[in-house]
Amino acid sequence: MILIDGKKVAEEIKLELKSEVDVLRTAGKKIPHLAAILVGENPASMAYVNNKVKSCADAGFVSTLIKKEGNISEEELLKVVEELNQNPDIDGFIVQLPLPKHIDELTVTMAIDPAKDVDGFHPVNFGKMAQGLPCFLPATPYGITLLLKYYNIDTVGKNVVVVGRSHIVGTPMSILLSRKGADATVTLTHSRTKNLEEIISQADIVIAAIGIPHFIKADMVKEGAVVIDVGINRVEDDTAIKKYKLVGDVDFENVAPKCSYITPVPGGVGPMTVVSLMKNTYLAALNKNAR
Repeated sequence: MILIDGKKVAEEIKLELKSEVDVLRTAGKKIPHLAAILVGENPASMAYVNNKVKSCADAGFVSTLIKKEGNISEEELLKVVEELNQNPDIDGFIVQLPLPKHIDELTVTMAIDPAKDVDGFHPVNFGKMAQGLPCFLPATPYGITLLLKYYNIDTVGKNVVVVGRSHIVGTPMSILLSRKGADATVTLTHSRTKNLEEIISQADIVIAAIGIPHFIKADMVKEGAVVIDVGINRVEDDTAIKKYKLVGDVDFENVAPKCSYITPVPGGVGPMTVVSLMKNTYLAALNKNAR
């Protein structure tokens, strides 16, 4: 069993990005600038955004963090989005999800300029991805493809089962792996899939993104399978300082011995999401430099 080290791969990509940004700086060209809007005090969102800011600094990017109170109106938030759309110095930006319940996430996503949508959530980018056109790929699926490539995990002709159909991970992941180049045969499953355990047990590659702690058990995974765990779930743990621990959608302890490759949680897919966002931002800056 080989443990897929997302932290290591992410650090290597950040070093590559730093070298490329240094070239831009030496040539007097625009340095990539990523902005993030954080609404409210969600601890997980705050930690995630702070990690993005630090990663930007590591790679020589410019970053801007815009914090807003949780009671901000949808109208006020849309004004902030439009200001970033119009700001020529901002190459790309994200609105950290989830948003407070009184704000419609789709309305906010639709308001983002697709040319600055480095999260890859806007329907324009999603549609281009589905058609194999140049676009910003959704960060987490993009990060998973980078991990598979780094570890030389062949997907051609392989039976891939994606567990979870969200527009953030599951659905775009199924599209990316079925495109020419990846050439996998993909089954997209979800909570209403019949015979789900049987379908998973036939997979050469399992991508777990269903959001249920330890959902994937050892008896669901065949010997030698590759398992990519996208889940990040908080479960109570009285022995931990914070009284909780992070676990994935996979029962790692029992599943890992059966795998050829597996990602841990934390330290697997998570760091790759951040660097994929940065790669999108770098691409956005290059697009501007080319004008």
